[in-house]
Amino acid sequence: MEMFKNIRLNRGKTILQKKMARMKRVRFKGNINSAKSIGLVWDAKNPDDFVTLSQFHQKMAERNIDVTILGYFPGKDIPDKLTAIRYFTCLKKDDINITYRPVSTEANTFINTRFDILIDTNFYNIFPLKYISSLSEAGLKVGIFDNSTESSCYDLMMEFKQSTDINTYLTQVIYYLEMINTGSNKQGE
Repeated sequence: MEMFKNIRLNRGKTILQKKMARMKRVRFKGNINSAKSIGLVWDAKNPDDFVTLSQFHQKMAERNIDVTILGYFPGKDIPDKLTAIRYFTCLKKDDINITYRPVSTEANTFINTRFDILIDTNFYNIFPLKYISSLSEAGLKVGIFDNSTESSCYDLMMEFKQSTDINTYLTQVIYYLEMINTGSNKQGE
């Protein structure tokens, strides 16, 4: 059965590579202080991490930055504490097709939204989340450095020598995004 899983996953990766080759996006020129919107991709396998994401959402709201979170929960039923939250959408197993690509309306909407910044918190390199991040129309993409990544979709990658928690990761991302100085506060190519 593992063989079929690998075949299906490899087919999904091939489709992703073809779509990425045709992709063009408008780059965000600015830093976190000039951003108006952030898209955050999250592996919802550990629902307890959502407390940290809620705090992150609150901090960004204080900066007048709109945050939208898209998570992927590998089970069939989403935990109750992850439902009915206006800024959060959670995909589940039924929202993923046979080649492990997200096929829900919510995933497509997230991919096609032109966030100023996309933050990928996909610590375990889960393909449906990688697919969303890779095809996202976001102007600046931030992700986790991975030596095995064939062609990275990220503009800024964070590398950690040891495993880290989501709070430390988001703190570091904001720290480095505050340091970025492009000399422009406007969007452009």
